[in-house]
Amino acid sequence: MRLYLVNSIRTNNFTDKEVMGKIQTMWEEAYRSLKQYQNSIYGIYYDYESDYKGDYSLSVAIEDEFGESFIEIPAKKKYEIYKVDTTDEQGILNTWSKIWEEEEAGVLKRAYSYDFEKYFPNGEIEIHIAIK
Repeated sequence: MRLYLVNSIRTNNFTDKEVMGKIQTMWEEAYRSLKQYQNSIYGIYYDYESDYKGDYSLSVAIEDEFGESFIEIPAKKKYEIYKVDTTDEQGILNTWSKIWEEEEAGVLKRAYSYDFEKYFPNGEIEIHIAIK
């Protein structure tokens, strides 16, 4: 799957004191660029330093051609898919917490290649975690 990058940052969930501000600003800027966009929007996690505690890159991307930068996500990867409770204001954060808990418990064996959040036009959200 080829996804075209709209905006990107590099951060760390645990050591970057500005992580939430960086993510929020990245999404706000991306949405301004995509005001008329009607298809799914992706938040892609990649270029992992180590595991979920290390540095990583995060990009907002779309399937339609947009600029010159893109990421090619291998089609043959296996993913564990988590549906986000969109009625909960903290749904995305809670889903990521569940993912990290499952990983710590040894239930989830992450590949740390490309993970992504998929925001559907109808408001649904899925988090796709690459697994070994």
